[in-house]
Amino acid sequence: MGKVLNYYAGGNTARGFYSLYESNLEGLSRLFILKGGPGTGKSSLMKKLGKEWNERGYDIEYLHCSSDNESIDGMIIRSLGVGIVDGTAPHVIEPKAPGAVEEYVNLGEAWDSAALKEQKAEIQKLTAGISAAFSAAYSSFYDALIVHDEWEKIYIENMDFGKADELTNELIEKFFGGQRLEKRADIRHRYLGAATPKGAVDFVPNLTEGLNRYLIKGRPGSGKSTLLKKIAAEAEDRGFDTEVYHCGFDPHSLDMIIVRELGFAIFDSTAPHEYFPERENDEVVELYGTVINGDTDEKFAAEIADCAGRYRENMNKAIASLAKAKSLHDELEEIYKPAMDFGKVEELAGRIHAEIEKLAKK
Repeated sequence: MGKVLNYYAGGNTARGFYSLYESNLEGLSRLFILKGGPGTGKSSLMKKLGKEWNERGYDIEYLHCSSDNESIDGMIIRSLGVGIVDGTAPHVIEPKAPGAVEEYVNLGEAWDSAALKEQKAEIQKLTAGISAAFSAAYSSFYDALIVHDEWEKIYIENMDFGKADELTNELIEKFFGGQRLEKRADIRHRYLGAATPKGAVDFVPNLTEGLNRYLIKGRPGSGKSTLLKKIAAEAEDRGFDTEVYHCGFDPHSLDMIIVRELGFAIFDSTAPHEYFPERENDEVVELYGTVINGDTDEKFAAEIADCAGRYRENMNKAIASLAKAKSLHDELEEIYKPAMDFGKVEELAGRIHAEIEKLAKK
């Protein structure tokens, strides 16, 4: 069997639904864009084909759904240059070379429109409810971000920026030395985790398998994202292919950098994706007490506790809203499922499989 890489390409964030799909679909020679309502079998179709080709020895990338823990939004077989993606809102994919590269696959061909028209009012009501729940989630995430900025400010004002630069330069020297590749770096932007209806979920163990891992420990505002951005820029400048993992809460921040050509991953190892050294080549990069004054926690204990409490409250509200959206979405799926002819969905899956087969024989 081939390897499986799990990540998110879209996230429910403090800046709304934030898509990184384009970065991961770039360079594919064939892309099937699935259209169809909830419960039409898009995720199941992609999982089925992914499993089939993985069992044939191909490496598979699964793009997970941040709004449904059991679903995927995409499947890529990078070595064949082929991908399948859910092209319905909020991750609408606009074709750049329709027919030549991208092809729409309409699962709506398999539904009974007459049966769905009878449920029109209920469908519209549930759809409006889902939209309202997502809006409420994004609003709460944004409120949490404002609090997080307050929290960060406490530590930023107690940081030694000179020491932070020294540490960054030491790590760059350690990772790269004098190494450089005479090629253009392939850069992919993704999420290692996401805020989901079941809370924070991440794929750090899967993504970092077989790599030397550097676990950054610190506090909000201790420069973790800035350090990662500088390492990513260095990797790109030196021609190394780089996976840039954004923060699922604030996509303007980074959580992890992976450079597989050099065999390392360095990531923010604090909550909600907190890990501890457990593998032979794991190493901790501690920022508190090195670039951040070691007495900051004690000096500002009351302010920090206040920020932490308000942040947690807003995050809990946001997750509750995502859970409500998921619950309404489940109701919507139950309307669509009985109206579906899944035999036709199987036919469409077979057609895609045959197209992938052609690519595999080239």
